[in-house]
Amino acid sequence: MSENRRNQNMLIPTIIMGLLALVLVSIGYFKGHHIAGIKAGLTMAIEVLPLVLFSFIVAGMVQVLIPYELLSKFIGAESGIRGILIGTVAGACAPGGPYISLPIAAGFLRSGASIGTMVAFLTGWSLWAFNRLPIEVGIMGWKFTLIRIISVLFFPPLAGLIALGLTKIIK
Repeated sequence: MSENRRNQNMLIPTIIMGLLALVLVSIGYFKGHHIAGIKAGLTMAIEVLPLVLFSFIVAGMVQVLIPYELLSKFIGAESGIRGILIGTVAGACAPGGPYISLPIAAGFLRSGASIGTMVAFLTGWSLWAFNRLPIEVGIMGWKFTLIRIISVLFFPPLAGLIALGLTKIIK
């Protein structure tokens, strides 16, 4: 994907978020809460910025360090179901929230990973999330956690297969 195309992909969401921020700050201004809201937003940005920055560095390094041939073999378009299963398990093992997983998935996608594999990766990350199992068992109990895991067991690979099929239909 060209640099210009990537910039265009970000333009509409950026405009929408900018307009939403402007509307909310305007509403906050009339209620006298605009400064507190802006300060809270800036505080969150300062807290999250290092994580976002490092995640994008990891995503960029993935793009330049992993040989295309290796990536293509294991998670590229030619990898088929094997790539989808690898993406599912890798997503389930991926640490952190969207600030980590989305840039990594984008880096893999730009490096030649298939859409099906990255859909399986993100679905595995959100539904299986092995790193959250200990706290889930602690809060919700082992029975609930076991039922939840079994209930969503087939969704990440299925989502990857559906995405793989859709990439053949939508070009």
